[in-house]
Amino acid sequence: MNGQNRKDIRSGLEVEIVLKKDQRSGKRTRGVVKDILTNSSFHPHGIKVRLQDGQVGRVQEIITSNKES
Repeated sequence: MNGQNRKDIRSGLEVEIVLKKDQRSGKRTRGVVKDILTNSSFHPHGIKVRLQDGQVGRVQEIITSNKES
């Protein structure tokens, strides 16, 4: 699932984000969402979030586990 819709993202979800410094390379960082920083309901480049370790980036993918199915 991509991270363009705010309604799909909530605190505690495991996601892959692209940090500002990694936008050119597209390198992804995996972590758990702490805060949602984007106010709009949709963003074409991904909803901006803060991970529990403090890193900020745009969600590229929501990691789904078998527990949620």
